[in-house]
Amino acid sequence: MGTKFDQLHIFFFPYMAPGHMIPTLDMAKLFASRGAKSTILTTPLNSQTFQKPIEAFKNMNPDAEIGVEILDFPCRELGLPEGCENTDFIISNYKSNSGDLTQKFMFATEFLKEQMEQLMETMKPDCLIADIFFPWASESADKLGVPRVAFHGSGYFPICAAHCIDVHKPHKKLGSSSEPFVIPDLPGDIVITAEQFIDRNAETEMGRFMLESWGSLGKCFGAVMNSFYELEPAYADFYQKTLKWGSWHIGPVSLCNRRLEERAERGQKSTVDENECLKWLASKKPESVIYISFGSMTSFTNAQLIEIAAGLEASEQNFIWAVRKEESKDLGEKEEWLPEGFEERTKGKGLIIRGWAPQVLILDHQATGGFLTHCGWNSVLEGIAAGLPMVTWPVGAEQFYNEKLLTQVLRIGVSSGARKFARMVGDFISREKVEKAVREVMAGEEAEERRRRAKEVAAMAKAAVAEGGSSYNDVDRFMEEVRVVRAANKVGQSHE
Repeated sequence: MGTKFDQLHIFFFPYMAPGHMIPTLDMAKLFASRGAKSTILTTPLNSQTFQKPIEAFKNMNPDAEIGVEILDFPCRELGLPEGCENTDFIISNYKSNSGDLTQKFMFATEFLKEQMEQLMETMKPDCLIADIFFPWASESADKLGVPRVAFHGSGYFPICAAHCIDVHKPHKKLGSSSEPFVIPDLPGDIVITAEQFIDRNAETEMGRFMLESWGSLGKCFGAVMNSFYELEPAYADFYQKTLKWGSWHIGPVSLCNRRLEERAERGQKSTVDENECLKWLASKKPESVIYISFGSMTSFTNAQLIEIAAGLEASEQNFIWAVRKEESKDLGEKEEWLPEGFEERTKGKGLIIRGWAPQVLILDHQATGGFLTHCGWNSVLEGIAAGLPMVTWPVGAEQFYNEKLLTQVLRIGVSSGARKFARMVGDFISREKVEKAVREVMAGEEAEERRRRAKEVAAMAKAAVAEGGSSYNDVDRFMEEVRVVRAANKVGQSHE
């Protein structure tokens, strides 16, 4: 632990979505455990997500300093519904227009700027780690003489891939958006189509926002990456040499959660009893269960959910399927998103969790042998840390890039056949394709080879965060570089 004299005070400011808040909490805990004082900035509703795990962390680490400071989110003044303080609220309550509301919410976060600056003036942190979706944070931090560090919420690979596409625009030279091409300059001969990513040069409000967010990186002190060097060395090097932005790889940050309670309630409270879930898994043979989850933002039609269920049943594999409450509620007593009699026919082989699942516990269990995922970066890293081969079903954001990393670079993924980028509702996949992908990732010689590679990557992940590992050392490097900036600022102030 650092002494009070040299202790760093770091502000963490996450975008208000589970995929951003969860790793930010892990980062805050990680730095607090290494001697820094960690303060998370968030809104009243979201503070409830942080308080319980923070108290548990403090009980286990009595010398660590970590807390939450509240920013009032002005919902009514901005024309947002009362209580609209995160993307969960948007998805749960406004499915019909959630895309427009999400965009409005994203733009509205700039109204927290003044409050954030007031807190920074009062508390004088040594560093601000702010989400990439807050491009305005660079200007605020610079005005107050505080180094702003960006948090991407993704790995190096998608950032490098998007950069190469931005620069060379290869998709503009093709006759069809479905025509595959190799991403120019990017190591690995990665093949993609224009249907699978956001064109950040598009003349749309969201396109301009993404460009602004990207452009703000050049004004940052650097970026902290929830990744580890051994996972994507060619792309970490490309980032440093070509983009020339500073970075520190400190992940997988989920591995800072070692106790069962921390892993069970990472994110929200599970809607299933963790012990019952573990008991069910314990009744299965090692590596015989596939876990299916599409994260907190993805929605599917009833017709697609029926296809998933039918494909799982036809695959004859044991499974745990986490279905978001918003998809499973208000659909009538018969639950029209399931084939009739499905749960009775799959009793003993399948377990459906309606709502938030203890994902890390499930993935880490010896009975789990595969993961069908939407390729959100948190889920990808959790699957990697657990040593699991994955069925990839990307939907939006940078998820198609993540799929390419899993299938073309690491070769631990099997594609479901998803072809098109979408905001939230995924590409339609037939039951036959679901069955084929699940069987391919769970059984056969190629599956065993894929699983062997996945376990090798998992060992690298654990070594990276252990003392002396690449991510462990980059935490030290980051903290030392922030101390150098602090010392230089003090010298500059003394000369004024």
